Amino acid sequence: MVEFLDKVLGPMDQEVSTAFQKLLVKQGIEFRLGAKVTGVEKTESGAKVTFEPVKGGEAETLDADVVLVATGRKPYTEGLGLEEAGVKLDERGRVEIDGHFKTNVDGIYAIGDVVKGAMLAHKAEDEGVALAEILAGQAGHVNYDAIPSVVYTEPEVASVGKTEEELKKAGVDYKVGKFPFMANGRARAMLKTDGFVKILVDAKTDRVLGAHILGAGAGDLIAEAALLMEFGGASEDLARTSHAHPTLSEAVREAAFAAFAKPIHI
Repeated sequence: MVEFLDKVLGPMDQEVSTAFQKLLVKQGIEFRLGAKVTGVEKTESGAKVTFEPVKGGEAETLDADVVLVATGRKPYTEGLGLEEAGVKLDERGRVEIDGHFKTNVDGIYAIGDVVKGAMLAHKAEDEGVALAEILAGQAGHVNYDAIPSVVYTEPEVASVGKTEEELKKAGVDYKVGKFPFMANGRARAMLKTDGFVKILVDAKTDRVLGAHILGAGAGDLIAEAALLMEFGGASEDLARTSHAHPTLSEAVREAAFAAFAKPIHI
């Protein structure tokens, strides 16, 4: 994997990113971080990929059977007649909207990948519901601080809310609760003990500010944290909620216990 940034998983939590990379290295994946691809040449057996350090240096070449280019996404706004309709776009080609998804042209609204924010299907779905409610005269709203992101690898990675780096940068006083899947009975029975659950809470109010999961079923488990954050819940609320045993969800509860008091099983 050739990655432009100095870390994997982009904006996700650094601790999770580091642990995730170590697990993938054990699987045999090699990383070239802080590097940019400068060319891909087709060959009879596949392709040759040329890349060089972002900060400058000598170029390297890799032989590949298949090359997957994953450099991000961009809004599909060309050829839609937006210019003719007078709809304003920002510097990145996204449709400009107000807090209620309305463009500068009466009667035209926009949601999803063509507007600002994460290009995620579930974010677009939430915006679609909110806009339908607004058009029906109701109070549609999307809480962008509680939209989860998932990386569908093995093991999975999932995140919702703030990372430690973001909280530090904002000067927020916070606490961390963590629990490893190694200490979870269901994970041990499944032989899926890699990873951990990490919950970040406000040091004064105990309100959950972010949750990050590396491990089996992370994409499903993160919904519990997202629901808690949607209701402005605290780690104690989650920790005092009964969870079935044995389940992977108990690791989320234990991380919540670790945030406001101490975990039970370590």
